[in-house]
Parts: sequence; structure tokens; C-alpha cells
Amino acid sequence: MGGKDDAGVIPFGELNSQFKSIEAEIRAAIDDVLSAGRFIFGKQCEAFESEFAAYVGAQHVAGVNSGTDAIHLALRAVGVGPGDEVITAANTCVPTVAGICASGARPVPADIDPATCTIDPGKLEAAITPRTKAIVPVHLYGHPCNMPEICAVAAAHRVAVVEDCAQAHGAGIVEGGRLRKCGTFGAASAFSFYPSKNLGAYGDAGAVVTNDGEVDARVRMLRNYGEERRYYHSSEGFNSRLDELQAAILRVKLRHLEEWNEARRERAGLYAERLKRLPIRLPFEADWARHIYHLYVIRSRRRDALQAHLDARGIGTLLHYPVPIHLQKAYAHLGYAPGDFPESERACSEVLSLPMYAEMPVEHIEAVARAIGEFHEPAPARPRTTS
Repeated sequence: MGGKDDAGVIPFGELNSQFKSIEAEIRAAIDDVLSAGRFIFGKQCEAFESEFAAYVGAQHVAGVNSGTDAIHLALRAVGVGPGDEVITAANTCVPTVAGICASGARPVPADIDPATCTIDPGKLEAAITPRTKAIVPVHLYGHPCNMPEICAVAAAHRVAVVEDCAQAHGAGIVEGGRLRKCGTFGAASAFSFYPSKNLGAYGDAGAVVTNDGEVDARVRMLRNYGEERRYYHSSEGFNSRLDELQAAILRVKLRHLEEWNEARRERAGLYAERLKRLPIRLPFEADWARHIYHLYVIRSRRRDALQAHLDARGIGTLLHYPVPIHLQKAYAHLGYAPGDFPESERACSEVLSLPMYAEMPVEHIEAVARAIGEFHEPAPARPRTTS
């Protein structure tokens, strides 16, 4: 590829470095599962559920097979079903909405706060109807939503809150000088452990987190065919179980999560320092929030040209996300039109995710920042010609 930066190809993300740093631990954990010979609902799943509950600061965790299923089962467990409406952010990733639809409910988009790109609590009142049963705030990119305000609106209208924490492992809100982690504010919360997450498995995996014992019990039945005890089924259910291999891997990686989150925050700080004078919008961290930078997302009115410029220099970027939910073809039946959620639409036209992972070399950050700076340099003046 011509025109690469002197740092060479810079990937958007890279998982091999992380694996190599914990390879011995991972292989030992896998060997333990293989030796035990139990692959579903064994000691690894139970231990991970307990350890992750302690990490988040919640009473219950039920492992499931994906973050999408976590949303689906959490919504069903809090009473959402066919004919209900569930409000979520218009700029979220489709899996959020897929989980809502799996519950039988109708997704209702709401617009976002342009500073954080998370759902705007001030836009919730207008979205609530007599059919609203839940709100699914999405802690996008690793920045928490304004949960105190969202929960206040939800409580006033007696609707449940199910947090989408797929990008927020360890993010949280500072209350009274202490960090309260995402996943502990609503009736339940959904986590994804997709491989690229801050806490990622080596396959699909997820979890439902709650402080409500009844919600936890319902999720545990729903994830295993509605089984109350073996071969006795008290409700219809699904097959959505966290297997022992993924649980064992997640236990190893959970021990390193805070270290990796801090590494991401350090790299975000380097980006901010190098990019602060350029005509782009940098990620925002509210003074009440702890951002864990699952993604490092800038905004530019010249986004497409900037992305092409970086691609030509071997720098990987992605768009999270280029099309808001209400303008996706799959959800045209919801009946929305361009202009209905202007902040979400504007964000989707401007956002650009730069390379970000805990092991990312500092020289790669320097190279990315240099390339973005070059894009914004004035074009050299053309020499005048005389006739």
C-alpha cells in the first residue's frame, strides 16, 4: 500500500498482544476445563458469575451466550413482552434493538446528548407512552449515560430500566467520591463479552446483572428452556448459556481488566494531548463520569475524507455507527424519517473511531495524530504563472 506512515500499518484493534501477555494463564484455565470434562453449568460459570458480581458491585450475575441475549432475557425478566414499547438511543448498534425485538416489544428511538453521544434524559418524556414498559440506555463507547436523571424519569413513569453495558465494563458514575459502576443502576443490565470488548471472551458470551433476586431467578430459567429443576419446565424458555470454556477465559481476563482499562485511559489522554488543537471534536468525559474508552471516537465534518486519508496511510478506522436505527432498512416499518432525531443523525455522519486497545504502542498514537494533523494542514500555495 502506497503512502503509509513510517510506523507501518496501524490496525484498528489487535488481540494477539493481549493473548500473549496472559497465554500461560489462559492455557491453564482451558486445560482445567478439559480435564474436568464438564462444559455447561460447571464450576467455572459459577465462579465467574460470583467474581463478576463482586467486580461490578451487584448481587447477582447470570451468564448467557451473548450481549444481545442478555438484553432480550433481561427485558423478559422485568416483564416486557409483545405489545410493549422500549425506549433506547437512536444511534446505538443494531444488537440493542435486536434484543428489544426478541422480547416482542417495539423499539422506540430517542435522541442523544451531543457531548456524550448517549441518550438525552431530556428527550425521554416525549418518547414515553402508556405502552412504554422499559428504557434501555446505552453506555456508548465506554462513557456512562446520565443514569440518575434517566432513573428519575423512569421512576416517575413506573417503567423499568435495563442498562446496555456492552461497551462499559468498568465505566461508572462518581457519587460522593466513590465510583458506582455501570450495570448497578437499573432493574437489570446486560453485558456483552464479544472478543473485542474491554472484557472479551474468545467467542460469544454475555451476562445479565441485577440486584433483584426474582429477576435473576427468571433469567436463570429463561436461559435454560424455562427449566425450574432438571426436566421440569415452569415457563417457555430459550437456550442461552455461558459455557465453561468462555467462563474460564473470562475469569482470567477479569483479573487484568482494571489494568487494561487504565491503559486505555492513558492512551486516550495521549490522543487528547496530540489532537487538541485540531478542528475536530474529541471524546468528552463528564466530570461525574469514568470513561473506559472501549472506543476512541472523534467527530469531524470532513469525516469521510479524513477516513480515506488515514486509510491511505495504513491506519485502520471504523464508523460506530454510520446509520442510526430509525434510518436502517430493517426498521423502516417503525415509520420514522430523516430529521426525526437530528443529534443522532449528525453524530452518525461525523463519528470516526481511531485505533484503540490497551496494548497499543505509543508510537502508533503519535503516527495517527501526525496523520490527522497532516490532513488539516493548509494546502501549499500554487506558484503563480505569468502569461
